[in-house]
Order: sequence, then C-alpha cells, then structure tokens
Amino acid sequence: MEKRRLGRSDLEVTVLTMGCWQAGKSQWTGVTDEDSIAAIRAAIDAGINFLDTAEGYGSGHSEEIVAQAIEGRRDEVLIATKVSPHNLTTEKVVESCENSLKRLNTDRIDLYQIHWPAGSWGGPQIPIDETMVALTKLVEQGKVRALGCSNFNGQQIEEALQHGRLDSLQPPYSLFFRPYEFDGTFKTCVDNGVGIIAYSPLAQGLLTGKFNKDNRPGENDNRSGNALFKGETYDKALAAVDALKPIAKKYGKSTGQLSLQWLLAQPGVTSVIVGARTAEQVKDNISAADFQISPEDLQEIDRIGRTVTDTLPEDKTNMWG
Repeated sequence: MEKRRLGRSDLEVTVLTMGCWQAGKSQWTGVTDEDSIAAIRAAIDAGINFLDTAEGYGSGHSEEIVAQAIEGRRDEVLIATKVSPHNLTTEKVVESCENSLKRLNTDRIDLYQIHWPAGSWGGPQIPIDETMVALTKLVEQGKVRALGCSNFNGQQIEEALQHGRLDSLQPPYSLFFRPYEFDGTFKTCVDNGVGIIAYSPLAQGLLTGKFNKDNRPGENDNRSGNALFKGETYDKALAAVDALKPIAKKYGKSTGQLSLQWLLAQPGVTSVIVGARTAEQVKDNISAADFQISPEDLQEIDRIGRTVTDTLPEDKTNMWG
C-alpha cells in the first residue's frame, strides 16, 4: 500500500489508517473484543501500518485492545494515540502519556495528539504553550516520536506552532463534511507542513449507502446526534449517495470506496482513517487504495458533495455539537 510522509516527521504512514475507536466499545453497540482484535490484525495483514486510538476511547480500553492485537508485531506498525482535553496541564500530559504507554505495552508512541482543544467537552482552559512544552519534552525523552492535534482550527494550529512542532491535524473530513477545507484550516496545514489525517471519512457510514429514510441510527447509537443524520441534510445526503452510484460503478467500486479515494486526492491529505468492526469490513476498505479517479470525476464528486455541505452552517465544525 502507498505510504506518505507525515508532516515533517520521519514517519512514513500508509494512506489508510486503521481507526480503533470502535474497539473502545463505550459508544458502540454489538462490538466484541475478539472482533476488534481480528479486524486490527486483518488491517496489518493487508498492509496498513498506521493504527489510531486514544485514551478517551472506552477509558483506555481501545489502547489495551490494540496492544493485544499487535503482540509480537510492534515493529510492523506505527501507533497514534491522543491525550484528552481534560488532561492538558504539564502533570496530566505526562501522566496520560505514561498510562497510554502501559496500556499499549510499548516504550514509544509514534504520534501523540491533542484530542480536542483546551476547554472542549467541559475540560479546563489550559494555555497551549503549557501543553506544547510538556509534549515537546516527551519527544526529547524518546517516549514520543511526533506530535499532532485533532479538531483544531487554523488559528489554534498557528498558536500551537509558536510553542513547538506539529506534524499532523486529525479533523472530521468527508465528502459530506468539509468545514476545515472551506475555512482555510487546511491551507494553514499545507503552508506549515502539517499533514492531514481525515477521520469519519465516510460520514459515519452515511457514504456507504446502507442508510435510507426508514433506516436511521438508533437512539443509543452515537451517530444519532450527528448533524448529517438530521432533517434536510439527511435527505440531501441520501440523494447524493444515489448520485454517486453511477460513478462508483464505472470504477467497479462502492460509494464508500469512491469517497475514500476522493479524499486521498485532496491537497494536504496524508492518510484517511477507516474504522472496521470485523475483518471482512477491513477487506472492503482496503480496495479504496488501489485505484485513482479521473480529474473530471473528482470535480463531479465534489459538486455532488456540495449539495450536502451547503445545507450546513458555515461555522459548523463539530458534527455532534
């Protein structure tokens, strides 16, 4: 599988990243540890070398599952994890890192990311310089190889860069959700050598075509609070998926695979996070990396996507807020 350099780091990551949020189980139904381990191992077997988790996924359970899945194969993969917005003081950054290292059963974290800006989800307002200095010391100590952030806008990235180096931004980014592209955040990334790792690239499954007017996520599903699954936006999204089907068919791909490859063709994108509950789903995602879309079709896909993004407020940067 193709690899791309992440930011200015020495990390060469595959264009598809195995997302391990589901392995935490706290916000997902019907997920077993056995299936999660099998899915992660299937991803590695298929050539994916980049795994993404976080201390906040199931209070660390996802990290523990990753450790089990990669036992005996640590040198085959690069691990990305995250520190939560409640743990951004100097002391808590160090504590969180140590806890993640233990749960992951490793002596290094390849990419350590600030999961959300300070103040998010009820967390305290910690100055970014304090957090960045603490993170940089972890790099100097050899416990972390590269630093990144998630859910930051362009201004927040520029502020962080004044106090250290960032090699990645992990934003929600899909054909149906593109605020960071439209507000200049991605330009900030490109201008400063910050790689983009897109999460929720299938709009939490919406781009796969498995949903319809009579089939929406249940109340206990975390997707039920997603703006894309509500009102006019949901109706527009269903119509857009139907419009994508003829293009996908031309390439012998699914709408999901087409949507992933469209992302990989966007400026600044280094890798796309694909989540999977089972090994079979991993195999389906892998097929997104073995073809290219023509420039004309990329433009048409962009046009179709905008019929959905145009229904969202311009300042909408949180799918769930």
